Amino acid sequence: MLKFSDANTKLKALYDVPELQEWLKQNPTLSTYGKKGRKVYSLDLLSGWSCPFAKDCLSKVHETGEFSKAGNPKVKLQDGKDTLFRCFSASQEALLPNVYKKRKHNYDSLRGLHLNDMIHRLNTDLPEDTGILRWHVGGDFFNSDYFFAAINVAMMNPDKLFYAYTKSLRYWLKYREYTEQVHNFVLTASRGGRDDHLIEQEFLRESVVVFSEAEAAEKGLEIDHDDSHAAVPSWRCNDFALLIHGVQPAGSEAGKAVSALKGKGSYGRKVMA
Repeated sequence: MLKFSDANTKLKALYDVPELQEWLKQNPTLSTYGKKGRKVYSLDLLSGWSCPFAKDCLSKVHETGEFSKAGNPKVKLQDGKDTLFRCFSASQEALLPNVYKKRKHNYDSLRGLHLNDMIHRLNTDLPEDTGILRWHVGGDFFNSDYFFAAINVAMMNPDKLFYAYTKSLRYWLKYREYTEQVHNFVLTASRGGRDDHLIEQEFLRESVVVFSEAEAAEKGLEIDHDDSHAAVPSWRCNDFALLIHGVQPAGSEAGKAVSALKGKGSYGRKVMA
């Protein structure tokens, strides 16, 4: 069974976005429904390992073959040769054994499945009280079958909202005929991958990681602080920026940028991945 995650600090802010209330309102037909309405979840996979087109943020956690006293596999974090800034979710996996195990479980559970089995597994395990699902706080669409399975799950659940950032642009374009017709499946091209040229070429909506608020202003982009730019269906054509965040290598430009943002009070809950 897949392990879905409750909303993290950033995603919890979606509960307060007016444009998303229709997806979170109560549905009295649900047997497990709570008094406060439907919930925000994410389905997360191993960062890097499930990201076939990552470049600027490519980071992976590797098992060392040793184990901690608690019986958890010891891991080390390794950046890619072209990494400009470290993946926030990969850093989580390196620091938090339970996060690593959950994401590895999900990745291992899905990657060996054929399309129909994948659709069945995703749809069956999706929590009944889901109102909004973010595909991948950690990870990405690792093959075209998985991407198409996600579209199918959205079509099978028209009362739920699904959204994702992705660098798997080839899969998006392969199934663009479907993505443009499914109102509750919202995509954002995550700049910094190996296929960035497709963003301009195919006029894809994008998010850009910036190192300062001034850089966002220079690019003419609003900064998303609560994932609303990525999630709200009526904003699906608007580009936006994300502030650099996470544990960055000491002395790197990314690390200096994070320190500067912390010094200005611009870093915290609102820039969590």
